[in-house]
Parts: sequence; C-alpha cells; structure tokens
Amino acid sequence: MDFAAITGKIAGLLWSKGLIYLCLGAGIYFSLVFKFPQVRLFKDMVRQLLGGKSSAKGVSSFQGFAMALGGRVGIGNIAGVATAIYFGGPGAIFWMWLIAFLGAGSAYAESALAQVWKQDVAGEYRGGPAYYIEKGLKNKPFAILFAIVTVIGNGFTGPGVQAFNIADSTKNAFGISPLITGIFVAALFAFVIFGGVKRIGKFAELVVPFMAITYIVIALIIMLVNIRNVPAIFALIFSSAFNLNAGFGAVFGSAIMWGVKRGIYSNEAGQGTGAQAAGAAEVSHPAKQGLVQAFSVYVDTLFVCTATAVMILSTGNYNVANPAGGFLVENLPGVSVGTIYAQNSISTLIPGLGSPFIAIAVFFFAFTTLLAFGYYADSNAAYLFKNSKNFKTISFIVKIVLVASTFYGTIRTSDVAWNLADIGVGMMAWLNIIAIILLTKPALATLKDYEAQKKMGLDPIFVPERCGIKDAELWNDIAEKNYGEQLAALKEKTGNIDKLVV
Repeated sequence: MDFAAITGKIAGLLWSKGLIYLCLGAGIYFSLVFKFPQVRLFKDMVRQLLGGKSSAKGVSSFQGFAMALGGRVGIGNIAGVATAIYFGGPGAIFWMWLIAFLGAGSAYAESALAQVWKQDVAGEYRGGPAYYIEKGLKNKPFAILFAIVTVIGNGFTGPGVQAFNIADSTKNAFGISPLITGIFVAALFAFVIFGGVKRIGKFAELVVPFMAITYIVIALIIMLVNIRNVPAIFALIFSSAFNLNAGFGAVFGSAIMWGVKRGIYSNEAGQGTGAQAAGAAEVSHPAKQGLVQAFSVYVDTLFVCTATAVMILSTGNYNVANPAGGFLVENLPGVSVGTIYAQNSISTLIPGLGSPFIAIAVFFFAFTTLLAFGYYADSNAAYLFKNSKNFKTISFIVKIVLVASTFYGTIRTSDVAWNLADIGVGMMAWLNIIAIILLTKPALATLKDYEAQKKMGLDPIFVPERCGIKDAELWNDIAEKNYGEQLAALKEKTGNIDKLVV
C-alpha cells in the first residue's frame, strides 16, 4: 500500500459518518441551547464586526474576523462546492447552507470561550482550544494533545493542499512552473508571518474583503446574465435536497452527506481554527467576538460558496456521478471534478477569462488560508512553550517549518496533499467539538451576560466573576486598563458586580 493509499484510509476513518453527525449534532445543540443567536442577534453580529480597535496586544475585532475568514475561505469554496455537486447533486448546496446556519452556534461557543481564557504570551493575546481546555476543563494533557495536533495539522499537513492548488492553477492558467510559484509563495508567506500576528491581521484586513467581494461580484454578474435560469436553479436545489426530483433520487443520501461534509470543511465551524483567530482580538466582552465569528461562517458558506454554486449551476457546467456507475448528469464529458467547473462557468461570460480568474482567486483564497494556518500553528506552539526561555527561538523554528511545508506543498501530488489536510483538520475537529460541548455552561454564561448588559443600556464588558467563571484573571486587568468607563458604568448599574448571571 503506497503513501497516498495509507493517508487516504486514515483520512476516511477520521471523516467518517461519526464526525459528520458530531458536527451536525453540535450545531443543533448549541443553536437550541443559545436560542438561535444566529437569528436573534444578527444585527449585533454586523454591528460588532466593525466595533473595537486594535491594541498593543490584540488585533481589532474586524482583523480577527478577517483572519478567521481567511482561514475559512479557501479551496473548499471552489473545488469543494464542485465536489459536493458532483457526488450529491444540486441538493447538496442546501445542506451546505443548513450546516452553515447551525454551525454558527458552534462558532459562537468556541470563539467566546477562546476570548474567556485567552492569555498574554510574549506581549500578544493568544487563545483557542488548548487554552480553554486547560483552564475551563482543567485538563492539561487534553490541552497539550490538541496543541500538538494543531501544530501538526496546520504546520505540517495543512499548508500542502493550499500551496499545491496555487501552483497547479497557476501552471494551468499561465504556464508557470510549480517550482517558481513555490519560491514566490514561500517568500511572500515568510514575509507576512515573520511580522507576527499584527502583520497577519493587517494583511487579512486588506485582502480578505477584497477577494471575497470581487469573487461574489463576478458570480452576481454571471447570475444576471443567466437570470432566466436562476429561479429554476434554486427550485432544483430545494427539490433535490428533499428527494422531490426524480432525476436526482439516486443521490439523495449523498446530497445530505456531501453537503454537510463539504460545508463543515469549508466553514470550519466547531473545528477550533476560527477560535484561535478570535482569541487574538481586543474586545471588551467575549460575546462580541463570538458573534463576529458566527457571522464569518455565514460569509463563507451563504455568500462565497453560494456564489460558486450559482455560477456552476446557472451555466450548466457540472457533472453529477451516479453511485451505480456512470453519470446522472454529464454536461462536461471527460472533465474531472474540481475548479474547472468554475473556470468554465466564468468563461461563458468572457471566453478565456475563467482559467486566469480562478487561478488568481485560488491564489488569494489559498494564501490567506496559509496565513491563518501559520498563525494557528504559531499560537499553539506558544501554548506549548509559553514558559520556555527559548520561546522566541522555537517560534522562529515553527515559522521556518511552515515556510518549508508551503514550498514542498507546491510540488507534491494532489491526493497526498488533500489526504494530509483532511487528517489534520479531522483530528482537530474531533477533539474540539467534544471540548466545547463540555464547556457549554461558561459559553452560555457569556451570551446571557452580554444580553443582560445590553438590556441595561450598557456597552457590555466582561467580568469573569459575574459569570461564575474562574481562572480568567487576565480580564480583570483588561477591564481596568482598557475599559475603565464601561466598568464604572456596570458597577453603577448593578451595585454588586460579582453577582452571578447563571
């Protein structure tokens, strides 16, 4: 058995139905427990997105959003959507929407928890699953395991698939050697990540909105050109999703499985990745960043993935495989599934534009994901070695490994790259979802406290004792040094600030 087959088997075990059901179940669970904040507090999601400023130790709320969104918006938004349609038919898109809606609840939980137990490491805020597992669950071995898995998943196995797709699409569109692409991408990657979280945040703040908006605008133009087909396309998505379309009855079960699977892979809700970007933000209350990260799940799937789906389906540039063999739909004979579906869709608008545009989109989507991976690996290395005198040296070595992994990813095979990425993400998801379910009580406390202070007419500020949360002493310093006026207002309103809300 070769390496590709071995890694494929491991990835298949991790991404079994068990993980799909766990992610879906967690989304439903948190949505019910939190009373659907993704609906009730939608205005707050948008408002908090632009609120707050960066500080000497933390990035702004929007920069934290952009860093996490840069990680969420990647190859899965182009090739992942095409794969979902290929194996699950048009109905798979509905299930991607559903898991994004439900996953927003999981994203709130993990991101709020990351803020609650974030720490000041070498002058920068760091947070995420390793931090809240240790402090919240009082389980350091579990926390160390997650940190090691994340360093491996984001530092060694994750970068490859992003780098490979950059090199592959650039070669197909412009004929540039993967070796040349690898050198350029690795050098640019090194320049950004060696600048620390601040430089990553600033880069993401500028690039992520630009790339997402441009991509969505192109999709809207294609939709308008094919406006007559759009009502039928959405009807096809809904009818196929509920097995009401005889033409796609053979893939009804696959529509659910592939829609949920690719939706989870794309939006990353509950996997613990977005939580690590959330932990770097400077905010006055954990719920603020929790709501912002819940919104990033919407942007990833409801906007960017939908843009890809509309392009592909409205132009008819897709195939749907028949589980029994052959195809249910074969509009592109001889064409393998992947980014080429989107390339062909854009070329229907302007012949020849599809390949170079998608190559550029893949570069930005994949590169910002690489930056997110770089930060996540560095953040967990910081957790593992935060008390070491050689922390800066270790952090430097981790970044060197990241740059090397990125370069190597441009020249290795696609199958191995995807398998290794699936293994890393799968291990993180299993560990993190279990952790956040066990930490439901403090996550719920942050939301209740936020809403209670909003009802008092206050700009919420976090005082751990008020929520019955321990081992979050950093927040006392944050409140006193950065949010004195808000703290004074809360004391005036409540009289007894230590009163528990849960």
